[in-house]
Amino acid sequence: MARPMRFSTRVGGLGGRRAAAWDIHTAASAARARGEDIILLSVGDPDFDSPASVVEAAVAALRGGDTHYSDILGRPALRAAIARGHARRTGHAVDAENVIVLAGAQNGLFSASLCLFDAGDEVLTFDPMYLTYEASIRASGATPITVPQPAAIGFRPDLRALAEAIGPRTRAIWFANPSNPTGVVFAREELEEIAALARRHDLWVVVDEVYASLTFDRPHVGIAELPGMAERTVTIGSLSKSHAMTGWRIGWIVAPEPLVGHLYNLALCMLYGLPGFIQEAACAALEAGEAASAPMRETYRARRDLVCDRLGQVAGLACLKPEAGMFTLVDVRGTGLSAYDFSWALLREAGVSVLDAGAFGQCSEGFVRLALTVDETRLAEACDRIARFAELRAGAPSRAAE
Repeated sequence: MARPMRFSTRVGGLGGRRAAAWDIHTAASAARARGEDIILLSVGDPDFDSPASVVEAAVAALRGGDTHYSDILGRPALRAAIARGHARRTGHAVDAENVIVLAGAQNGLFSASLCLFDAGDEVLTFDPMYLTYEASIRASGATPITVPQPAAIGFRPDLRALAEAIGPRTRAIWFANPSNPTGVVFAREELEEIAALARRHDLWVVVDEVYASLTFDRPHVGIAELPGMAERTVTIGSLSKSHAMTGWRIGWIVAPEPLVGHLYNLALCMLYGLPGFIQEAACAALEAGEAASAPMRETYRARRDLVCDRLGQVAGLACLKPEAGMFTLVDVRGTGLSAYDFSWALLREAGVSVLDAGAFGQCSEGFVRLALTVDETRLAEACDRIARFAELRAGAPSRAAE
């Protein structure tokens, strides 16, 4: 009998509950493909088309023969445009030499981990956090140490707990601003405290800012602009959310120049540069800038208000009103169901798919994450289905239809 094939323990350890959270989306997508009436609210893929100017730039580049190897760091014009956009958004002036172009923000997160951390290092993250952060950190051999963002205080960071979590092996603080899944936007005062800790303990800060252009109620502040932070901050960005370009796989890292050199060595072995026509599309997207992202932001704001107004009236449910992004967290503990059971029963009985937010961390147990990625008519129908489902579990009528 042949012996079982052996696989890398490093990659084998990247699974677990966070990876399994997508199972419900896979099941819902399959059901919709079979013709079932399913409303998919389980993934953050915008329902908007990429801007026409972006598509045309890519098509023109393809027709012009732009199908050869490209610059491993990214084309100079694109890197310069990213640097200018970073400076406008954060007030932190950088040059093209501080930028590397990668295959989406996820590629950036993974690359940053491999270039910054070693086995035995510890990286402080906030709970809840995006599903891939833990695996990205562990891929380097480092250990993520979670710090609570309690639901009781609106999922804002517990900065005292953050300070107490710093130890001799701590290498970095890693978080998203704005947050996915909570939609929390860090206040300047919160960022100043994080920055002070990073400077005092000589830590890197890795910050995922992919939702920075989609803030509603609180302005986004880039931690890199704070005193003494430019030389220790790694900023991850992309066009996936701001310009509805998830499938283009275009993102970047803005970082101190020596780190960009390490990232180049990794990209040489792992990616070898993005296709030129995608980089030309990215240049067009950055040129469109706010004109492309502002209408999407206002649409997400209107959808957020619709969901919170409707579900906020349903017995057994409570909404956390996000300050940014394309997701809303809904507290389902009042229904008597766990978030896992609520999500799967909602899919089976009402044809709506949402994510069990407990996969994002212990602090979000009892919540589900709902994506604002369908039009308002369909979103209202989803809210009505959720309300009917929830009121049966909570044993009380809702006022959602009034």
